[in-house]
Amino acid sequence: MEAHLNELAKKKAILITGGAVKIPGDLKLPFRLSMSTAGPGAGTPALVLSFQGLRVKKAISRDEGEFELVQRNGKLALTRNGEPFLDSVEIQPTLYHSPEQAFFNIETSCIYDCKFCVSKKLDHRMTKSLDPEKIIKMILDASERNDFKAVALTSAVVGSSSETVQKMAYIISRVREQLDPRIPIGVEPYVDDYQHIEILKAAGADEIKINIETFDRNIFKKVCNKLDFDTIIRMIQYAVRVFGVGKVCSNIIVGLGETDENVIQGVEYLARLGCVATIRPLKINDLNGKELEEALGYSLKPVSPERLLRLAMEQKMILELYQLSTLSFKTMCHACTCCDIVPFRDI
Repeated sequence: MEAHLNELAKKKAILITGGAVKIPGDLKLPFRLSMSTAGPGAGTPALVLSFQGLRVKKAISRDEGEFELVQRNGKLALTRNGEPFLDSVEIQPTLYHSPEQAFFNIETSCIYDCKFCVSKKLDHRMTKSLDPEKIIKMILDASERNDFKAVALTSAVVGSSSETVQKMAYIISRVREQLDPRIPIGVEPYVDDYQHIEILKAAGADEIKINIETFDRNIFKKVCNKLDFDTIIRMIQYAVRVFGVGKVCSNIIVGLGETDENVIQGVEYLARLGCVATIRPLKINDLNGKELEEALGYSLKPVSPERLLRLAMEQKMILELYQLSTLSFKTMCHACTCCDIVPFRDI
């Protein structure tokens, strides 16, 4: 059973780190495409493919791709470079951004300049011009659907971190008033004050994601030069006190030139705090590649599926050691699983 799961996870890792999926011109998609304004696939039309309990969100093309969806006997299969890859896949709907979650990006413009982030570089036509009232209505409308399970909010920082947190808290409090109290709400803010964390919890958030981005301080200084590493660590520590152990998570991006040892060091450090890392493979594209390499001073290599899988296996052992699990999360990335190899869910 474990060997079978690992084989499936390997195929998922190949999909995550691989190229686009070609969609045949005559294939009518059963659901609308997702066009995210945050996360690895920001700015790219994508769909979610599921297979044997695993799922992955992939950029699509009608012209070419490393992978191709093919119809066989009324079912969908996936090939890779013309060779069979997955005998059976299904297209899974996204609610907003994620399957089963109304997951919204409040703002895309940002006062910070993290070199890997493409949200601030998106064409204004892609940013959807969402204001708090519109987001509230969309969440409440989504709550009427059978596949609705959770709410999640993220945001770039416009004006100040305090203004963004207040806007996020307003949306949470409004939807919390009207939603079933059992519906979990997750938040992914930039915070630099303990009060920000308290405000979000008081508004009704259940889980929080505060991203350290990289555990390599030298890389951090180059790609997140307007942020403070130690402040983020303090915010994570305090968030665990407020939200609880196993209710705080944090992105560690891989593919910026860091070592495996550094990634694992970061995973374990966060685990000791009661925080579960999200190991997130970097997506290099035309919007971030040149700026990233100029800031770092070296060329970047794509993350290999073998590395992604190896790091996830090591993370799982660390989480077991500290009695943590991704299964304690009901919102955001650990629940979605589309962009990462998630311990306890994929392996």
